[in-house]
Amino acid sequence: MHFERKRYLNLFLAIALMLSVPSIAQSQTIRDRNNCTIGKIESDGTVRDRNYMMIGRINSNGDIRDRNNRLLGKIGSNGDIRNDMNCLLGKVSSDGIVRNSNNMTIGKICSDGSVRDRDNRLIGYAKGVPVIYAAVYFFFGLIR
Repeated sequence: MHFERKRYLNLFLAIALMLSVPSIAQSQTIRDRNNCTIGKIESDGTVRDRNYMMIGRINSNGDIRDRNNRLLGKIGSNGDIRNDMNCLLGKVSSDGIVRNSNNMTIGKICSDGSVRDRDNRLIGYAKGVPVIYAAVYFFFGLIR
């Protein structure tokens, strides 16, 4: 009985997580400040450029890899973004604030999907894209 209850609890938690986390069930578009498509992130984490060529992948374990599967960096569960040598590049907070390794604010992913630099200038759009993926794309240049 205990095992059965645990299985249902895990199922409930998985469903709750899927409902509370922004979905990337379809590919999500990354746009520049002129609203022109510059890339897409597909549901499986594949990152494509404007010509639909694969440029990288963000795996479910947080690995960021290039098109040749070479490790470029890692996204931690706490919002840390690290390079391939495990050096901290920055961090993304739950409210979309992006900070560099010196804890200086370098930008923000806003709730409306707009991406702004440290001076609040619009630099792009990532509506529906998970905040941390948008930060990796726009601010840390791990996938371009």
